[in-house]
Amino acid sequence: MTLQELKSLHAYSSWADNRIFDSLEALPSEQYLRNLGSSHGGIHGTMIHLVGAQKIWLERFKGETGPFLATDPPESLAALKRVWEKVGYDTAKWLGMLNDSKLNGTFSMKNLKGETLTQIFWQAFQHLANHSSYHRGQVVTMMRQLGAQPPTTDMILFYMESRK
Repeated sequence: MTLQELKSLHAYSSWADNRIFDSLEALPSEQYLRNLGSSHGGIHGTMIHLVGAQKIWLERFKGETGPFLATDPPESLAALKRVWEKVGYDTAKWLGMLNDSKLNGTFSMKNLKGETLTQIFWQAFQHLANHSSYHRGQVVTMMRQLGAQPPTTDMILFYMESRK
């Protein structure tokens, strides 16, 4: 995988996340915060997990450590969106300092169990994009359960819109 491909993957993921955040702003707070019995409770818990994973993976890529977002979660959609915007900006900045050679290299990190693991940069980044897509799909399902209209976040739509 090349740096350009990873930048495109990040652009897609950011575009899709933004569409989700925009659509969630139309939900009443009660619905956004409702526990729907999903793996992270409801929409808010799932979005905290999605953004928290993006934050912690960026820290791992940079050789830093910080608390998982769920330990002190933002209490509102607006607060969570501010965290997400910073993480997205910092991720783009980090990608801007890389090259193809570095992407094929490895980094060591500690997982949430405290185990030290070695990962290949591009594979871990690709995992992160896939992880975000998975949880966006969960949010779409929960929105439908609440009778809300979710956005379309298909990658092909991103590519079509990007060409315009």
